[in-house]
Formats: sequence, structure tokens, C-alpha cells
Amino acid sequence: MLAVRRHALLAAICLLGIASPAAGINPADRKQAVDEKLSYLRERIAQIQSRESELRDEISTVTTEIRALESRIGRVDERLEPLQRDLELHQRRLAALGELFRLQTERLSFLRRQYAAALAHLNQRLVALYETDTPGGALEVILASRSFSEIIDQLDFVRLVAEQDKRIASEVERAKTETRSARARTKHTRLRVATVTRVIAARTAQVRVVRDRLLATQGELDERRGARRTSLDELSAEERESVEEAEALAKVSATLAARIRAAQSGGSSVTPGPVTAPSAAGLIWPVSAPITSSFGWRWGRMHEGIDLGAGFGTPIRAAAAGTIINAGWLGGYGNLVVIDHGGGISTAYGHQSSIAVGNGQSVSQGQVIGYVGSTGHSTGPHLHFEVRVNGAAADPLGYL
Repeated sequence: MLAVRRHALLAAICLLGIASPAAGINPADRKQAVDEKLSYLRERIAQIQSRESELRDEISTVTTEIRALESRIGRVDERLEPLQRDLELHQRRLAALGELFRLQTERLSFLRRQYAAALAHLNQRLVALYETDTPGGALEVILASRSFSEIIDQLDFVRLVAEQDKRIASEVERAKTETRSARARTKHTRLRVATVTRVIAARTAQVRVVRDRLLATQGELDERRGARRTSLDELSAEERESVEEAEALAKVSATLAARIRAAQSGGSSVTPGPVTAPSAAGLIWPVSAPITSSFGWRWGRMHEGIDLGAGFGTPIRAAAAGTIINAGWLGGYGNLVVIDHGGGISTAYGHQSSIAVGNGQSVSQGQVIGYVGSTGHSTGPHLHFEVRVNGAAADPLGYL
């Protein structure tokens, strides 16, 4: 869009700049239109530069906030990292204790079955031993034996096996008791570790929430900064376009100024009357040059004087006798001379290249007070001339 607008405007500028006098448009009028457009572009460029400065300040502020957040996120990460490691360690320990408790439970169940079996065998042995002590039982052992020594051996063997079964049952009972105690200790430890793990998990979750919020805020700031940078790029592109347009307009203005000076040297009607001829109001023209911008509203603001298209270094003469009340730099006026003529009338002469008078000095009508230039808010060498009545701007053409 900017490129299309630029090409269209440059084409119009070229047509305006090369239009021949036969087209019926006075060169001074064309220069006035070009200078007014140029003034508007200068103001637009200044506005863009001001907005660019604001965007850069906003980007700098957001960048500072992002860096502060990054620092806070770094500190939170420093807290979160050991918490996560501790949580993982306790979770692994809790899992190991759970597995140990499961194995101990299985072993306890196994030992309970073994103890029951050992008791059953022991009971059987005791019954058998008891039966061997009965008359029938002993008789059976004697009749079944082939010798006396075998009888003794058989009875001792039964007693030995019974005692062995009793020891096995005792050992199994002891192992079962130890396993039960170990299982109880494991259960207690698992509960304690589970409680600590829950506490660490809660603290870790809290810190993680804080970090996530900070990261979300950082993301929002990154988006804001990105949007500002995009706007800045767009403004910079528009500024480049406006500068190119202004440069093209300045060239056209210079071309028209040359045509105007050529017309003046040939006695063109654009030149005002003699500088030394006072008007009915008693003022003379400060320079002999065409009006390139008139008094009144232009480009959305009040132009409180007239612009006279005199060349650089042209002497500026006092429109009437009076006292210098300002001789120096004043904002957009650049080098400015203001003369108080009495009766509430004063005149102002802006954009001078140099000033030839001083504050408080009395000057006569027609005396040189300075030289035409392009200081302050100016698009080229010219004299900005104002007439003020009791401080209010009036159209100078009503007094010249």
C-alpha cells in the first residue's frame, strides 16, 4: 500500500514539477502547493519519529521487564531443581519400600505355610513315638527287628526324627517372627517416606505453579514486545516513504523557485511593488519576492503569516521604524527578529540565516535587520513575515 501511494504521489509531483507555464498555473501557486505538501510531510515525519521514539521506549521498558522476569524464573528454577531431584529420590525409595514390603509379605505367607507343615510333621512324629511306647507298638518294633541292636536303633531313630522336626518347627517360627517384625518396620518406614514424599510433592507443585505463571507472563511480554517491534518496523517503512516523498517535493520546490526567480528578473507579475513604497498602513515589503504561502489555515493548522520566496542571503528590511524586542532563536521560527512599531503593531521576520540587529535597538524603515535563510521549521530558504495587532496575528496583506 505504501509503495503504491508513493509511486502515485511521485508521479503527481513529477507532473506538477514539469508542467509548463502554458498549463495556466502560476509557478508561485505551484510552488506554494508543493511547499504546503512538503510542510505536511515534514510534520508527518516528525510525528512518525515521535511515535518511533515512544515505541522504542516501550520496547526498552518491556525488555527490562522480561529480563527481570528471566532473573526471577532463574531463581525459581534454582529452587525447583533440587526439589524435583529430592522428589524423584523419595519416589524411587517409596517404590523400593513397596516392593520390599511385597516380598516380605510373600515370605511371611510362605513361612506360615512352612510352619504349619513342620507342626504337622512334628505331631505325626510325636504320635508315632507315643505309639512305639505302647505295648503293642514296642512289640511290633521288636517283632519287626532282626536283632536287639536293630530294635535300639529303630527306637532312637524315631526319637531323633521327632527332635529334628521340633527344631525345624522352632526355626521356622523364629524366621516367621523375624519376617513379621521386618515387615512391620518396612510398613512404618514406607508410611513415613510416603508422608515426606507428599510434602515434597506439594512444595514442588507450588514452585512449579509460580514458575509457570512467570513463564506465561514472560510469554505475554514477548508478544507485546513483538507487536511493538512490528509497529516500529511499519512506522520506519512509512517514514522512509515520507522522506523519499519529501525529498522529491523539495527538488520540485527548488525547480519552481528557480523559475520564479527567472520570472522576477524578467518583470513577471508575481513580484510585489517596490520595497521602498509604503502602504496606506505605512509598511513596506521586507523583501522583493513572491508570496509562496499565504496567511490562513493550511494542512490542519493556522499559518499566521505569509512566506516570501526570496533567495538565500537576501537582505531583510524593517517594514517600519521601531524597536527590536526579539533578536535571536525562537523554536520553529529559527532566527527571529520582532519589531515593535507602537500603537499595538509589531512585525516578525522568521527563518533568517543571520541577524543584523540586537535586542533593544531602534531601527528605521527599510533598514537591513537580517538575511533570508532556512532556520527552524523550514523546507527551504524564504522569509516568514508576520503582522501582529496587540499580539494577535493578522493578514500581512492588509498592511502592505
